[in-house]
Parts: sequence; C-alpha cells; structure tokens
Amino acid sequence: MADLKGKAALVTGASRGLGEGVARALAGAGVTVMLAARDGEAVAAVAREIVAGGGRAYSMAADVSDFAATEALITETRARCGGLDILVNNAGVIEPIAEIADSDPAAWARNIAINLVGPYNAVRVALPGMIAAGGGTIVNVSSGAAYRPLEGWSAYCSGKAGLAMLTRAIALETQGNGIRAFGFSPGTIDTEMQVKIRASGMNVISQIPRGDLSPVAHAVKGLVYLCGAEADDLIGQDASMRDDAFRVRLGL
Repeated sequence: MADLKGKAALVTGASRGLGEGVARALAGAGVTVMLAARDGEAVAAVAREIVAGGGRAYSMAADVSDFAATEALITETRARCGGLDILVNNAGVIEPIAEIADSDPAAWARNIAINLVGPYNAVRVALPGMIAAGGGTIVNVSSGAAYRPLEGWSAYCSGKAGLAMLTRAIALETQGNGIRAFGFSPGTIDTEMQVKIRASGMNVISQIPRGDLSPVAHAVKGLVYLCGAEADDLIGQDASMRDDAFRVRLGL
C-alpha cells in the first residue's frame, strides 16, 4: 500500500459494504477519515469502532443529493480532518428495480440524484479547495452497469454511465492542477445491495449465487490502491476489478 499517512479523506456511503471497508482501510493506513451516510447512527458506530482501534475518524449524517448538505459535510470534513486530500464518492442505490414501463418516476429520479448528482455535488464543492491546495484524489465508484444495459436497471445503468463520463470530464478539466480522478468498478461483491438484487429476481445478476460473489476486501484493496501514486497512469480511467491486469497489480 502506498504511504497515505497524514492525509485526510471523505468517504460517502460509509455505513456499510464497500464504503465502510474503504474507510477502515484508509484509517488503518494513517489517513484521518470522515465517514458520511444518510444513516447517521450507523455511520457513527463505524467511526467509533475505527477510533477504538486506534484510527482517526469522524462521522456525519448527510444526503449527498442535497447540495447544501454536501457543502456542510465538506466544510465539516476540512475543519475536523485538517483538509481534504481524498474524496471517495461511494454513496449509491440500486432502486428502483423495474422495467421502464412499470417504473416509478420519482424513484427513478431519486436514483439519478443520489448516484450521479450526489458525486457531482461533492466534486463541485471539493474541487476548488483541492486545486488551491495543489491537488487531490477523487474516486467515483462506478459499475460494469455503466457500459451494459440490464433489464430493470435503467436508472442505475444511466446514473453510472453518467458518472463514468463525469470522471472523464473531471480529468480533462483539471489537467495540470494535481487532481487524480478515477472511476472504480468493484464488480459483483457481497454487499447488502446484492441482497436486494437477488430478491428482485430480475436480470442475470440476480441469479448469481452468493457464494460466487467477490469478497468486499478485494474491492477495498483495489480502491485504496487508486489513492496512491502508483496508480497515476490510470488517471481519468475506470479501473475495474474484472480487469486481469489491474488484479495483478493488487496481487490478486
């Protein structure tokens, strides 16, 4: 793992799954971490466990689809953590799982608000300060669904496709400013989101047995790798845990 000690990070969607794992791993590497999620009690419990284990962590309830709430979150992150070097846009939802003709318009729009507008909000707030400080790392959690339509996932696929383009736009617009922007596709990992997907019975992903899902720890390793300088040649790209060459880098 690269030397990240002394850096400050914000991880959204950090109350469970990949976000929780990344927050714990970064704290273990000496990073001061702000954990954010809509469930304030759950994310606070994770932060307390990190602190009890000797890490430096704070938590805050926040809905990243709300720009004002995201501004407050990043202001608090900088105040408590002493800056913001790493932004991990992990917060996301799979719902609604429904074919377009049967989908709920409000739920569809809510998915886009969280999965695409949320990362935009965080980047919009964080980027000027990162540029002024000489640089920073932004990791947007993407998905293979950004490149492949799946029945019942029109909102999720559309949001992740937009997020993949947002990552490329960030990289293009910040060249020469020290900004390291990445997309990261974790693959089908064993999280609560997969429980919802299996319960839906819709499309091929729901048919994957739990025993065939990848461990969250592998995806955590991949995302944390992007936070270090050894990943500089991947800036602006979508690193995928399905890519054999990337897995070789991780020793997997």
